[in-house]
Amino acid sequence: MTKKIAVLPGDGIGQEIVAEAVKVLNVLKSDFGLDVEMEEGLVGGTAYDATGTPLPDTTLDLCKASDAVLLGAVGGYKWESLPIEVRPEKGLLGLRAGMELFANLRPAILYPQLADASTLKPEVVSGLDIMIVRELTGGIYFGQPRGVRALDNGERQGYNTLVYSESEVSRIGKVAFDIAMKRDKRVCSVDKANVLECTEMWREVMIEEGRAFPDVELSHMYVDNAAMQLVRAPKQFDVMVTTNMFGDILSDCAAMLTGSIGMLPSASLDANSKGMYEPIHGSAPDIAGQNLANPLATILSVAMMLRYTLDEPAMADRIESAVNAVLDQGKRTADIWTEGCEKIGTDVMGDAVIAAMRG
Repeated sequence: MTKKIAVLPGDGIGQEIVAEAVKVLNVLKSDFGLDVEMEEGLVGGTAYDATGTPLPDTTLDLCKASDAVLLGAVGGYKWESLPIEVRPEKGLLGLRAGMELFANLRPAILYPQLADASTLKPEVVSGLDIMIVRELTGGIYFGQPRGVRALDNGERQGYNTLVYSESEVSRIGKVAFDIAMKRDKRVCSVDKANVLECTEMWREVMIEEGRAFPDVELSHMYVDNAAMQLVRAPKQFDVMVTTNMFGDILSDCAAMLTGSIGMLPSASLDANSKGMYEPIHGSAPDIAGQNLANPLATILSVAMMLRYTLDEPAMADRIESAVNAVLDQGKRTADIWTEGCEKIGTDVMGDAVIAAMRG
């Protein structure tokens, strides 16, 4: 049966990197029998410019009717002065909430060819392979009440609410434990249970959920220590599971251990493994349109799509092997370039991956 992919390039470099990922999908269709169709939609700042909203109903409907979503990036300087309710990032949050994508998977893998590109010593990061599981539709980003109000003394006060239900914590915990069972069977739950009652409950629920997975070793760590440990000794972690905001911060920290945020894909899944796939980096408006962006995170997001939603693991392996081959050839975009390598642009990197896929 033909699967449908909604393609949302978004803003900034999203246009360029998604174009390379679509090229990869088209080669999988033409050369390797992938049975998919693609339809493009607007999201983010480009959607606001065209329709007055960062998430048009037509885009959300398209995504809900699709088997998977490929997203580039949203945001940019151009839209920073807009009211917060119509900024590009609201389109992304609306997609996550509207599609009930509660589980965000963010792998942090150091390709051996890029050990020198990391700012940490090779012995600290060589062999790094972490999966960060971030709760995506709850927590302080969605909690109510929220806003800015005037106090009696005339001063403004901003406020947000951190809130989780037991069921929200339990379901993201199950995802983390399931993934750990396919890896090294270790889960570290990250919280701030010493000062936040909400995450004290988070820890209690994680312990309860862990009882159903006796083969998985469960540990706990406060988020400030986790940030420090990611830099000090990152290979101690296998699967990390945490809240929306903590996961947002820790996954970007982990990304830099790998040499470049431009290398890391992500998946956001619902309860039935329908997902949205995107690089974890932003829209990088400072380099947009200059053929400088690294498309590998987006291409690797396609590999995650093939593995987690489309049930095509062999094709996912083909993409990942091709990326490895291109790195072995010494081809690098500017963000991962080191002395002695060949510096290439966005489009040439995409072509190189396709050539490696074809053998």
